[in-house]
Amino acid sequence: MYLPGVGPVKASVLAQEANIVSREDLLYYFPYRYVDRSRFYRVSEVNGGIPYIQLKGRILRFDMVGEKKTKRLIARFSDGSGEIDLVWFKGLKYITEKYGTGREYVVFGRPVEFGKSYNLVHPDIDLPEEVQQVTKGLMPFYNTTEGMKKVFLHSRAIQQMQYALLSILHWEIPETLPPYLKEQIRMISLSEAMRNIHFPESAEMLGKAQLRLKFDELFFIQLHILLSARSRQQALKGHVFGTVGTLFHSFYEKYLPFELTGAQKRVIREMRADMGSGRQMNRLLQGDVGSGKTLVALMAMLLAADNHYQSCLMAPTEILAQQHYRTLKDFLGDLPVRVALLTGSTNRKERNVILPAVAGGEVHILVGTHALIEDTVAFASLGLAVIDEQHRFGVAQRSRLWAKNPTPPHVLIMSATPIPRTLAMTLYGDLDVSVIDELPPGRKPVKTVHRFDTGRAKLYAFLRGEIGKGRQVYVVYPLIEESETMDYKNLEEGFEVFREVFPEYTVSMVHGKMKPKEKDAAMQRFESGEVQILVATTVIEVGVNVPNASVMVIESAERFGLSQLHQLRGRVGRGADQSFCVLVTSPKLSGEMQKRLEIMVQSNDGFEIAEADMRMRGHGDLEGTQQSGIGLSLKIASLTADGQILQFARDLAEQVLNGDPRLEQSRNRLLRERLNTLFDRKINWGLIS
Repeated sequence: MYLPGVGPVKASVLAQEANIVSREDLLYYFPYRYVDRSRFYRVSEVNGGIPYIQLKGRILRFDMVGEKKTKRLIARFSDGSGEIDLVWFKGLKYITEKYGTGREYVVFGRPVEFGKSYNLVHPDIDLPEEVQQVTKGLMPFYNTTEGMKKVFLHSRAIQQMQYALLSILHWEIPETLPPYLKEQIRMISLSEAMRNIHFPESAEMLGKAQLRLKFDELFFIQLHILLSARSRQQALKGHVFGTVGTLFHSFYEKYLPFELTGAQKRVIREMRADMGSGRQMNRLLQGDVGSGKTLVALMAMLLAADNHYQSCLMAPTEILAQQHYRTLKDFLGDLPVRVALLTGSTNRKERNVILPAVAGGEVHILVGTHALIEDTVAFASLGLAVIDEQHRFGVAQRSRLWAKNPTPPHVLIMSATPIPRTLAMTLYGDLDVSVIDELPPGRKPVKTVHRFDTGRAKLYAFLRGEIGKGRQVYVVYPLIEESETMDYKNLEEGFEVFREVFPEYTVSMVHGKMKPKEKDAAMQRFESGEVQILVATTVIEVGVNVPNASVMVIESAERFGLSQLHQLRGRVGRGADQSFCVLVTSPKLSGEMQKRLEIMVQSNDGFEIAEADMRMRGHGDLEGTQQSGIGLSLKIASLTADGQILQFARDLAEQVLNGDPRLEQSRNRLLRERLNTLFDRKINWGLIS
């Protein structure tokens, strides 16, 4: 508020609109792009092909035009080669008082076509010596909102505030890295970086400034994550599963439905090592849809049972919980392992049987939804918590599971949503990561094709051929909150069309507005083969396993993200038959949409698709980034583009902590102080993964 040019009104707007409440917040409010102002154009050169122009000349006259709402100020400007109008719609009194005719000025702005000539609307206008002082060639542009512009906090005003602040600080910023690290990374100082990010001396210095500030941001996030993980490992002892007993051995030798893949065996070894170490396991298990994660989780649960501990498996939806329950029961056959299911729709009579059995230790594995975290659910000895698709649960929700036992259970988080490596290192940097990167034997990759909705006759003929072979078909429609009413209408119309086109087959519909029992009944009819075509919204994205379904038709595929398309495609290809995914769109597609669909057609690799999705949409749009412990409000680094810097930052953070696990050495005092500044005000979610 006390910075020259700010005051209480602007300070309040900066806090509300840009979350700027301190000098440090302002310094770390970085430009989003730069425009080269080293070149001066002539008025005679101005044309619509130049995005920004800079002119040097004189104002010949001012004219006030229009009445009240249409009132505007026009200044006639000349540089000797021609004349151009400068136009203002706001702050007219300020402009006429500050600038006069006959004096030389530098004007800068975007040329706007008006009739047969060009105008500069609300240009920057400076004395020649002021321009040299502020820009030195590359001019920064800062993001501003409508609310900020109302109090004249446009990009240029932010730039002037940065200049005033850096002048007050004598252009020196306290260093955040100790000398030994600065020497090791060989980057410019923080003071040089701040000067050159806001007022670049050259394109080369701007690049060096960006590198140093990106490194700082990622390094301190990684240091925080790794420090939290190590603190938790030391503080949280884990149950020791020291015995590989009868249940595990019997299952492995007699009940395994197929030979484990190399990847599954590797993950089981990693989990056994964790659970026998005396430390709490905290592991993320990633694997594409159908890669056999549930089987691996079951083997971990059998280890728990062999060591007289219970397990629970928490899923985000009832459909998925029921699916897991049935899958586990099928896998276990007549092994003496008791599995129970607890969801929101479990009735009182069933609860009265299940809850005492869980509390008495008679239930070995409890499968359920968030009903598992209710206060009425008490375990005799919870040793392992498996969480599926965990980004659908809030952090605080998950933490309530850990409180079910005096010693927190081992934690296995399963995700069929492949997370790009750089994002996983930041979102789940405190977890050990296991990846199942092989499909079980006998699975054929799904063939994906892109078709326009103008060619429906061929599509229907293809579907009829597949159903004629005894197969089943999913048809999925998008459902977006903003257009929910319209989307439900499209779904219902689509359902009627499929009933008319396929009168000889049974067509059913499933969507989120249906009551859980109706939804489950419809799904069960499809699973049993009674229904040949299931028209649905994305409620079938996770948790549906119908090996006989061999075709997934995705309507308006251009409205889905890549990761979601990949998830939907994973609903087919679960049997031995060749399966197909048909992406149906209108012929009018943007270049980016076309690219997205090409990636889907060419690749079945979930990680490759997730990387592409992040490149196209940015990490903020990917599911789950808001649910994680660290809010990814990165100010300058990009997880999409800066993977190498992130890896370097993480390696260095590990190196620092290997030498000084609690940052207690005097040489790391600066690091400790910076971490306190950045993360002290935030809850340490790292302790509850």
